[in-house]
Amino acid sequence: MLLMAACSPQTATDSQATGASAAAEQTVHPESGLEIVPVTISTDKGEHRFAAEVAATQEEQARGLMFRTQLGPDEAMIFPRQGDVASFWMKNTPLPLDIIFIGQDRKIINIAAETTPYSLNSVSALGPTSAVLEIPGGRAAELGIGPGDAVEW
Repeated sequence: MLLMAACSPQTATDSQATGASAAAEQTVHPESGLEIVPVTISTDKGEHRFAAEVAATQEEQARGLMFRTQLGPDEAMIFPRQGDVASFWMKNTPLPLDIIFIGQDRKIINIAAETTPYSLNSVSALGPTSAVLEIPGGRAAELGIGPGDAVEW
C-alpha cells in the first residue's frame, strides 16, 4: 500500500530566530504543536543535528509541512513509518524540500532533492522505510548528506 503524504518546505530567514537553536530549546513546535526530537545524520564530513517535528499520526503525516512559511536551516519534520515504500508529494507546499527516505537499517536509501513546490508528482523511496525526514531544499547537498549515511532519532 502506498501512502501519499504532503509536505511544505520553508526557507530560513534567520537561523537564530527559526533555526534548531531556538527549536532545540522547545519540546513542542509553536506553530504545529508537534513534539520536537533531535535527529542526527552521520556523514563522511561529520555529524549534523536537526530539531525535527514528529508527524506521528496519519493526520499529522497527511498534513506534513503543508502551508508552512518558514523552516530554519536546522529544522526538519520526521515521519515514522511501518516499513512501507513511502511516497510523498508537494501539494500545498510553497517551498522546495529535500525529502530523505530512511531504510529499516536507519541508513538513507535515497533523497528527493529540492522538490518542486506545489507539485502533485510523487517522489518515492527505493525500498521499505522506517522514516522519512524533510529538510529545507538544497540542505542535504550543502551538508554532504547522501545515501548510506546513518540517521538516529
